Amino acid sequence: MSRILVLAEHEKGHVKKVTLNTLAFARQLAAKTGASIDIAVLGKGVGDIGEKLRGYGAGTVHVADHAELEHPVAAAWAKTLAELATSIGATVVTAPASSIGKDVLPRVAARLGAGMASDVVGIVDTAKGPAFRRPMWAGNLMGDAFIKTKVQVVSVRASAFDAAEATGGSSALAAFAAQPDLAKSRVRFVSFDGVQSTRPDLTEASVVVAGGRGLKPEKGGFGAIEPLADLLGAAIGASRAAVDDGFAPNDYQIGQTGKVVAPQLYFAIAISGAVQHLAGMKNSKVIVAINTRDDEPIFKVADYGLVADAFVAVPELIAKIKAMRG
Repeated sequence: MSRILVLAEHEKGHVKKVTLNTLAFARQLAAKTGASIDIAVLGKGVGDIGEKLRGYGAGTVHVADHAELEHPVAAAWAKTLAELATSIGATVVTAPASSIGKDVLPRVAARLGAGMASDVVGIVDTAKGPAFRRPMWAGNLMGDAFIKTKVQVVSVRASAFDAAEATGGSSALAAFAAQPDLAKSRVRFVSFDGVQSTRPDLTEASVVVAGGRGLKPEKGGFGAIEPLADLLGAAIGASRAAVDDGFAPNDYQIGQTGKVVAPQLYFAIAISGAVQHLAGMKNSKVIVAINTRDDEPIFKVADYGLVADAFVAVPELIAKIKAMRG
């Protein structure tokens, strides 16, 4: 029987949502191929993460607990994941197309001599078996990749799949004796300087309030949308134009060269809707656009559109929401 191995991402003792999105992809693939699903948890002191994932219907949750795996250094994680895949006879190795997945999976593919499909958004039935659909040219075209190698490696665009729900089962828990050998790889972990914020993570948030170049600093800038984000418990995002002009920090950027999000609710405020930005947010469940021009591309993908000055409309919107809640 074929076997799908899912790499779990976690942070500060919590399973990241992108892991559950990838599990949803694995379930779809398993339904088409009759494969079983296993989960790999790598890190230091990650037994609790393994326990939390036992309820998601996997055959086995494999825990590789090692000091050299504490941080997702690609050299160590790729070696461990490839060795685990070989030991259990995995035919598909998959992970989110996140910064970690993009770093680790190509190295896994190289170690396994496997073909790889990246940033997959769907599975397509073909005469040869399942093919992996992936966007090209900022999502203007879709290509279907059929992998011919015995082992297949797939990174998944998390925003294309709903998060998997717990099944209520209890998977087997197995320890894997990892040997990362970081010294031999001539790589060492130095430090991780993460952005500290009280807001939800942009890729995990259920509501995102994003601003564009129209939020000029002399008029109030991104300070105009922060009260709306606070009111909704939302993450704040930005178009590349706003980031390039220095209106917002780099970690806010959404789009082809930024983060890909698919929240339940997405506010596009003073954003024109260039194709590069749409590539990063068009899978949002409900899109609300506010812009002074009614001919901007953002209105073509928006579920609700308001032609208005953001610096006038947003305070009015905040007042209406507060009144409804009051």
